[in-house]
Amino acid sequence: MHAIILAAGVARRMAPLTDTTNKCLLPVGGRPLLARMLEALAAAGMEKTVLVVGHCADQIRALAGRRVGAMAVDYVENPDYTKTSVLSLYAARAHLKAPALVMDADVLFPREFLLRLLATPAPSALLVDRSFKDTGEEVKVYTRGDRVIALGKKVVPEAWDSVGEGVGFFRCGAEAAPLFVRYLEKVMAEPAGPHEWEDAIHLLAMDHHVGWVDVTGLPW
Repeated sequence: MHAIILAAGVARRMAPLTDTTNKCLLPVGGRPLLARMLEALAAAGMEKTVLVVGHCADQIRALAGRRVGAMAVDYVENPDYTKTSVLSLYAARAHLKAPALVMDADVLFPREFLLRLLATPAPSALLVDRSFKDTGEEVKVYTRGDRVIALGKKVVPEAWDSVGEGVGFFRCGAEAAPLFVRYLEKVMAEPAGPHEWEDAIHLLAMDHHVGWVDVTGLPW
C-alpha cells in the first residue's frame, strides 16, 4: 500500500498566505500540515508516498525529502497545477496500479483516520463524517448500506440511508484503478467545469462497489 498526496494547487482562497508558499506547508500548532501527514503515513506502515507537486514545488521537496522514517517519498509534477485537482491525480495515474490512498494535502487529522481506512475490508472506500454542517462547499457522500451511491457538492440522489462530508481521503483498490482512471479521463473531457478528482469517484461508485468508513466524532 502506498499513498498519493495531491499538493499541487495554488489555494487562491487563502491568499495572501499562499501567494509564496503552498497551503500544506502552513504551520498548525507550530508544524507544517504536510509534515504531520507524512509522519502519520510513515507510522501507519506506508511503504511509499507520492507527492503531486506544482505550486511552490521546491519548498515541498525541501520539507519532505526522499524518505520519512522507513517510508520512501517520490514526486510527480503537474504542469497544469493552476487548473483543477483532477489533473493532479491524473498526472499520478501510474501509481494507481497498486492499492493506494489518495489524499488531499490540506487536512489536519488524527492517525485513527488512517488506521480505520487501512483496516476496512472494502478494497475501495471513503472516509465520511456524518456530523457536518452543509454550507454548500462540502463534498457530500451519500450511502446506502455498506456502499457509497453518490458524492459531490451539488449531487443529490433520489434516496439514501445516510449522508456525510467526505474527508478527502480515498482508498482505491487495485481492481478499481483501471476504471477509476477512465473516469478521471471522462471528467477531464467534460466541457463544463470546474472538475475535481472526487467527480471521478462519483462515477466509479455508480457501477463499482465503493465502501465507506465512519469517522463521525473524530476531530479533523
